[in-house]
Amino acid sequence: MASVAVVGVGAIGGVLAALLEATGKHRITLCTRRPMAALTVDTPDGVINVQAGNLTDPGLAGPVDWVLVATKTYDAAGAAAWLPGLCAQGARVAVVQNGVEHRERFAGQVDQERMLPVIIDCQVERRPDGRVAQRSGARMVVETGAAGSAFAQLFTGSKADVQQTGDFLTAAWRKLVFNSAGAVCALTGEPAGVLHDAALGALAAGISAECAAVARAEGAQLEEDIAQRVLEGYRAQPADSVNSLLADRLAGRPMEIDARNGVIVRLGDRHGIATPLNRMAVALLSRIVTQQGPGEAGRRHD
Repeated sequence: MASVAVVGVGAIGGVLAALLEATGKHRITLCTRRPMAALTVDTPDGVINVQAGNLTDPGLAGPVDWVLVATKTYDAAGAAAWLPGLCAQGARVAVVQNGVEHRERFAGQVDQERMLPVIIDCQVERRPDGRVAQRSGARMVVETGAAGSAFAQLFTGSKADVQQTGDFLTAAWRKLVFNSAGAVCALTGEPAGVLHDAALGALAAGISAECAAVARAEGAQLEEDIAQRVLEGYRAQPADSVNSLLADRLAGRPMEIDARNGVIVRLGDRHGIATPLNRMAVALLSRIVTQQGPGEAGRRHD
């Protein structure tokens, strides 16, 4: 048994808590801004009612064995406020977020050897009534090593698929190459079906190609035709599939612009690689943020 704190209980945090609950082994604490009366997750295999404690004040957090950070990337500072109390006795911290800068977001907050970046793929949404709807299995990728093995063991007995890799850098950039193209959906305000349009599909592939070029400069090993594969992947999704960037725009929430496209521009500049399509996407999405209003979020894929 381990004591595990989940910081940020949105869609992904809810799935993580449900997977931990499914093992029947752990003491779970949900760290949230507002009190949670209950957490119910509708999974492909049935309903899971998470039995967990709930904290809303970081000052009241005590030491645990593991911290799973599942906040949005732009709320790293809010997540970090929980770490002094939760990590008082050396807890490992799994950063389950988008992008390729998992460690950089918490540099100085957690010793690097205790931090574990995690990539997650799971189609899930947080409903207006607070229930979490998990529509697909949860696949996670972590670095090979003692921390990765210990993380995988947390989910033994659940339906989680936790894989270890000796090349996490490539795995993280591969996901970002896919996620970067989702900016076209967020810009148009339309789900994945919009990428069947020839011009918009070419734009999405171009955004992904820029990301792949930067990824290779960073050391990622990516196939030459990955941008086309990304486009084919989006076109193979249900036409109404909504990625998390678009879901946040529709809901009037902040968007993870920097983690999904801004980082491509920043690191492209460092390597002298032109990224005009991503630069345009960042500028336009940033403008939308200043004007966005509330809306209805759809299906989310993180």
